[in-house]
Amino acid sequence: MSEGRERKRVKWGVLGAASIAVRKVIPGMQKGAWSEVSAIASRDIAKAQKAAANLQIGKSYGSYEELLADPEIEAVYNPLPNHLHVPWSIKAAKAGKHVLCEKPIALNAAEAKTLLAARDAHGVKIGEAFMVKTHPQWLRTRELIRKGRIGQLKAILGVFSYCNVDPKNVRSKPEWGGGGLLDIGCYPITMSRFMFEGEPLRVGAVLERDPEFGTDRLASAAMEFSAGQAVFICGTQIVPYQRMQFLGTKGRIEIQIPFNSPVNDPTWIFIDDGSDLAGGAIKTETIPACDQYTIQGDEFSKAIREETDVPVPLEDAIANMEVMDAIFRSAESGKWERPGS
Repeated sequence: MSEGRERKRVKWGVLGAASIAVRKVIPGMQKGAWSEVSAIASRDIAKAQKAAANLQIGKSYGSYEELLADPEIEAVYNPLPNHLHVPWSIKAAKAGKHVLCEKPIALNAAEAKTLLAARDAHGVKIGEAFMVKTHPQWLRTRELIRKGRIGQLKAILGVFSYCNVDPKNVRSKPEWGGGGLLDIGCYPITMSRFMFEGEPLRVGAVLERDPEFGTDRLASAAMEFSAGQAVFICGTQIVPYQRMQFLGTKGRIEIQIPFNSPVNDPTWIFIDDGSDLAGGAIKTETIPACDQYTIQGDEFSKAIREETDVPVPLEDAIANMEVMDAIFRSAESGKWERPGS
């Protein structure tokens, strides 16, 4: 890499040694052309030092405050538990750091909106870490839909599930923002909005809660858009599975591994004109292997350097939270609810 290109790299610090950070996001960002992970912090200095050694990160800190005080750090990745997303993103903004915050960006829309003032007051960029929005398989699917490959998009079907019954897991703690809707239901919501290129007019939902944890473990929701409808199921105590399908007036597109796409293997988009229910008419597009965390980090870093919008800005993150808020309300009221009301 040339010296000129090297200077473009944004120096990143990571708040915490969360599993997603050390297993996926940091290794992905380290392969990027625009990003450099320079420091990691943990409340346990030994944990920070171990992560720094394993990932060859130059600096390790025993507190988040120390990392935010480092003048060399330009941007912060925040993968802390959900209830700490907003408080530490605001602290990072006050320290003059740009923030890429793991999803969900907040516990609800009202909390998410407090980030707007912090962003604007301190002149930083704050965005949500929906890595799927920059993955080539999703960009290609939206391109095909925009070009009319399946006619007019009318319906979206989504499933995202896994099985986790560990009471010590952060996803099992309601006071920390646990539960399936905030953890994985947010994906089919944001990608339905992405594909319809609009906001739901109303939503209806049912939730099942774990009697011990109190978190939602099974959710089904319907979203009405002006152009069509989207439905999804998310579950945290059922068989691991994920699919997204897009049905139009002339065809159907299916993304085989929509969210946890592999790093070293290609992904596939299936395009079907519906003429053979046995699947004989399906055409497959292969998307070359890529690391969506590399792309996410570089797109955010590039936005900092070129002073452009980040991939998922706060306004979009807030709109997604408003849909989730409405889904929770609908599950309680048993009625259709309007996002943002």
